[in-house]
This record gives sequence, structure tokens and C-alpha cells, in this order.
Amino acid sequence: MNRFDAFRQSLTACRLCPRLVAWREGVAGTKRAHWGESYWARPVPGFGDPQARLVLFGLAPGAHGSNRTGRPFTGDASGAFLYPLLHQAGLSSKPESEPGDDLRLLGVYLTAAVRCAPPGNKPTREELLACSAWTRVELGLLPEARVYLALGRVALEALLDHFGLKKSAHPFFHGAHYPLPQGRHLLASYHVSRQNTQTGRLTREMFLEVLLRAKALAGL
Repeated sequence: MNRFDAFRQSLTACRLCPRLVAWREGVAGTKRAHWGESYWARPVPGFGDPQARLVLFGLAPGAHGSNRTGRPFTGDASGAFLYPLLHQAGLSSKPESEPGDDLRLLGVYLTAAVRCAPPGNKPTREELLACSAWTRVELGLLPEARVYLALGRVALEALLDHFGLKKSAHPFFHGAHYPLPQGRHLLASYHVSRQNTQTGRLTREMFLEVLLRAKALAGL
């Protein structure tokens, strides 16, 4: 068993947060959407290139997206927005993500601050803290990472905590760019959520601009 497989096995058995366990399993049990489909209903591990130089770091699985499919940004509106742009930027082998497909990310790894779908997409501070232990392990498995692109304020603040940086000195705004030790970089974008993309707060052009900047900084 390699290190990623061992991490995945440990993570997907996690039941540390009772509220999140109840929510992810309750959604899968009631299936208020996607009737007839089986649900992953477990913590969702990251997905992508083990040699990734660029890490995209989101908030949490969607209740009927990766909570159903087991892959970050898959099966929901966020994934429908994100994957075509990754493909356009030359960072994904396909423009769509479907469970069980042979899609490959090229130099990119996707993960999130919280690994279980939270009610209302709002994890508590305690849940974020509990999941930070998984973040430390998972990011430690990506020694080639040079650029971290945070999707949203919560994701940025989770990465600031991870790197031991003060939030007051690193405010969130779309397009934020902060240097990290050892020539690495931390960038931020509005999250690719339906709320942002369907209201025009985040357009394809806006996200692609940040994504291409991150790609260049990562040397991809």
C-alpha cells in the first residue's frame, strides 16, 4: 500500500465530527436528490497528480456532489464550472468529471479544508480544526507543491493556519497573492460555488485568469 492509499483508507474511516457524520449519512439515506444512485457518504479524500505543483484547496464536499461521488468537485455545479476551465488551462485530461472515469489532473491536486459535507456548507470552527490534522498529512504527501490556490475565504484562512501565517496580514480578496517560504506561493479566488458563478460574482474569465497565474507560478 502506497502513502496515498494509506491516507485514503485512514481518512475515509474518520468519524471525529458527530454533526458531519450525521449529515453526510442522512443526506445519503434520504436522497433528496439523485434517487436511484448510491452515495459515497464518507469523508472525501483529495484527487489528482501525486507530483502536483499546484494545489486547489476548497471548502468542503457538496451534499449531493462529492458526498455522492467520492471525488472533489464532481457531480455538482462547482465541478461543472471548474473542470472545463482546468481542461482549457491544460491541467485536466477531460472537461468533465464523472465517477469511475479515467480523468487525470496534470500537475494539479484538488482537496478541501473539511472532508465531509457540512449542513448549509458551513463547517464549525471545531470541525475545521479537526480536519486540519488531515490537511497536514495530505499536503505533506505533495512535496512538489509550489502554489496553493485557495477557493474562498474559509479555505484561505485554513491554509493560513496550516502555514502559521497571521490572517490579519493576509486578507482575503479575489486575486490575492502571498509569498510563502521556499519560493512557494499562496493565491486566492472566490469559491467556484453556484452562488458565486450564477450571480456573476465569479465569471469564467475571472477564474481562468487566476488559474493561469497559478499555473505559471507553479512552472506548469
